[in-house]
Amino acid sequence: MEWIEGIKDAISYIEENITEDLTIEDVAKKAFVSPFYFQKGFAMLCGFTVAEYTRQRRLTLAGSELVSTENKIVDIAIKYGYDSPDSFTKAFTRFHGVTPTAVRKDGAMIKSFAPLKIKFALEGGYIMDYKIVEKEEFAVIGVSKVFQYENAYQDIPKFWDEFYGSGKGELICTMYGVNIDESMSGNTFEYLIADNYDPKKEIPEGFVTKVIPKHTWAVFACKGSMPDSMQDVNKKIFSEWLPNCKDYEIAAGYNIEMYNNPDDYEKGTRDENYYSEIWIPVNFLNHR
Repeated sequence: MEWIEGIKDAISYIEENITEDLTIEDVAKKAFVSPFYFQKGFAMLCGFTVAEYTRQRRLTLAGSELVSTENKIVDIAIKYGYDSPDSFTKAFTRFHGVTPTAVRKDGAMIKSFAPLKIKFALEGGYIMDYKIVEKEEFAVIGVSKVFQYENAYQDIPKFWDEFYGSGKGELICTMYGVNIDESMSGNTFEYLIADNYDPKKEIPEGFVTKVIPKHTWAVFACKGSMPDSMQDVNKKIFSEWLPNCKDYEIAAGYNIEMYNNPDDYEKGTRDENYYSEIWIPVNFLNHR
């Protein structure tokens, strides 16, 4: 099953079951990929999370139903997954800019968030540097925190700011950003700001160690000012490399960002020559 076709099937599944209790596990199954990488790839391709997409589609349909039917507001709220009229009103007002009552009584305007349509386009034609590397298990040391997929893009940069603000950046080199979701299911994952672990050294208070299992890794080079260079490569992995890769598939719930020492560059991470990498565990596909 092609990755893009899988995304299309997952979106169709969401739309067909929009009033049901959707789980990320069920949605990801339609794309034949783990929830861990489905959520990451979906956000890269679409610009918002699965939860954001589902919420905005439900509020769009709720607004349409409010305008076109005489159904009670409480019944519409329950239909689209809200436990109470109050929680529905708050979410509805944030999205539409007006309350459900204003729409029903005053004919206020509402917003529409159209369903996604994935189209094939002529893209590519660029050079993407990557290599396949066999790597034995290795241990890292760092600071760990659990994040919701939905808010990760806003919360992880704050985590880095907190890390440096607390002085912990003086205790280890920040060589890695490690995403871990070993079960590859659910709505959360663990993220570490980490360095290679030296067992001869004491573990500072507040730090943890983790063993990264032996894997075959697809290692993608990112060259240029951060964060743009890494974000650009990340998007190309899911929009170009993965859909067109016939030899490998994503293997496990790990994703590693490797950062060179910023002190080695004149402008640090903002230098046009700054180098970093994205590591994705893969399995070789045996074609018969």
